[in-house]
Amino acid sequence: MVEQPEYAHEYAQSLGDPAGFWGRQAGLIEWDVLPQTTLDAGRPHFPRWFPDGRMNTCFNAVDRHVRDGRADQLAVVHDSPVTSTTSALTYAELQDEVARFAGVLASLGVTAGDRVLLYLPMVPEAIVAMLACARLGAVHCVVFGGFAAPELAGRIDDARPRVVVAASCGLEPTRVVPYDAIVREALRLATYEPEHVVVLQREQAPTEGISHHDVDWRQAMAAAPWVDCTPVAATDPLYILYTSGTTGRPKGVVRDNGGHAVALRWSMERVYGIRPGEVWWAASDVGWVVGHSYIVYAPLLSGATTLIYEGKPVGTPDAGAFWRVAAQHRVAAMFTAPTAIRAIRREDPDASLVDAHDLSALRALFLAGERLDPDTYEWASTHLGIPVVDNWWQTETGWPICANPLGLSGVRPPRAGSPSVAMPGYDVQVLSADGVPLPAGQEGAIAIRLPLPPGALLTLWGSDERYERDYLSTFDGYYTTGDGGYLDDDGFVFVMGRTDDVINVAGHRLSTGALEAVLAAHPAVAECAVIGVHDPLKGQVPRGLVVLKAGAQIAPDDLQAELILSVRNTVGPVADLKRIDVVAALPKTRSGKILRTSLRSIADGHDTPVPATIEDPDVLEQLRPLLSPTPD
Repeated sequence: MVEQPEYAHEYAQSLGDPAGFWGRQAGLIEWDVLPQTTLDAGRPHFPRWFPDGRMNTCFNAVDRHVRDGRADQLAVVHDSPVTSTTSALTYAELQDEVARFAGVLASLGVTAGDRVLLYLPMVPEAIVAMLACARLGAVHCVVFGGFAAPELAGRIDDARPRVVVAASCGLEPTRVVPYDAIVREALRLATYEPEHVVVLQREQAPTEGISHHDVDWRQAMAAAPWVDCTPVAATDPLYILYTSGTTGRPKGVVRDNGGHAVALRWSMERVYGIRPGEVWWAASDVGWVVGHSYIVYAPLLSGATTLIYEGKPVGTPDAGAFWRVAAQHRVAAMFTAPTAIRAIRREDPDASLVDAHDLSALRALFLAGERLDPDTYEWASTHLGIPVVDNWWQTETGWPICANPLGLSGVRPPRAGSPSVAMPGYDVQVLSADGVPLPAGQEGAIAIRLPLPPGALLTLWGSDERYERDYLSTFDGYYTTGDGGYLDDDGFVFVMGRTDDVINVAGHRLSTGALEAVLAAHPAVAECAVIGVHDPLKGQVPRGLVVLKAGAQIAPDDLQAELILSVRNTVGPVADLKRIDVVAALPKTRSGKILRTSLRSIADGHDTPVPATIEDPDVLEQLRPLLSPTPD
């Protein structure tokens, strides 16, 4: 790897002496009991960071900033185009709200180690409730608002929360989502019964009651005592977050307190370049890992202002919504998914709405959550005129595995199609099927040599055995990411897609990501998906689905011919891509990921149910006739 002074120095230290490196970073947070041991690796699959330290995450995210002079600084800004309102909390006001809601939970019997399940929309109360749990040492379990009752019931049975905190409703641009009815049905389906349900009434659809254990949020807050922070062991769990799209028993990722706080505080400055007092916006949802890490914890641990947005990239009211929010609140850097940028580009291909807003404060756009295709990267870079930084990570890791860190000097400029280089603490390797590291340029399974750095998952809730089986059993001494790709000669990582998205065409393994990159480069294509479908002769063949940009003028047959030729010239005839359909939209999860597994299953003739994570079920249903195989 070419010498890269500051980055190379920190990266080498983090791998050569992980205990020494992270021990120095422990000074980024305040401890009740300073750890004397940085890493306990006595159980290699279950390393524990700062095992003899004690601290409180809420104190580090809120109280210490009030104490140290940031009481009047804005901590949380709420922007809700669906209600046409904005509001804000200073650090002092946030401290008061959190301390009193912790009092509400304590009065309901919640103590350190108890679980509290949160089913809330994108409102400030979601942040307050998460921090209140952390203040008590309780373990929060946030379930994405809008999950159907059976999925919510499964999480209730798995986490066994003492208290459920729910809103009466959620709001979409064109409809009200009745959270109360979903929670009521989930409680009926669950075998475990929580002791209390705290209900946040929203004026758009107040509820008359969810269960006989109801407690009204605002009434309880009016009489709630102030509760101080409870120090906990650094290794005690902070939260459980269930990965999206699970079937059967939910898969709950467990995050600790101490390692999580150190890693996120480090990443906010070093990876994202955000300093105390600046405004940061992660345009995600608190129900996903981006929301946990970069709406709530990282910016507040860093003394920044975090923005919580109850809206969409388009339709609230138009494709200029993101630029309006960034300009109005003087956002220094923002984070969203490539899907959001593709949706904006589709509605405003010439970026005319960008120029309508003063984005002089915005110095970087971070994109993650799915593969960033080169075309979207180039569009955003060209029209925003700022660094567009891809970063790659997972619910399980909690913070970026790879990025081009704005707070570290010495990394070469980003390369389209790559989330850049491994971050300190992540020893990223590309392995062959038998676990041998592959040379640069050869595609294989992306894995991370153990131990994982602070902030990564401890285990899966209630199942160490499942954690070892799902993540650690494929390659000895490695965490398996489930993604495939390659490294280039300079150590840049290219993530080409999930390993189960590799297409095997007559014995030739082809990455869907490589094929999608070719389709996405066409000037008429807004977004695309490639899936492998069954073929009686070749085993599998690729099939493409593309969504056109607004105003694109090209006949479907002409487009298909041009795309097939591009794939043939770029990937080779072995790709055997012969069918590409133009569709109105692609089915996605609420976090913006395309449901390729569902598309592939339908195309193979399976009776595939609509996933609970889907954003718009009608999109998938409209594609069924097109995808379903024709009977012989």
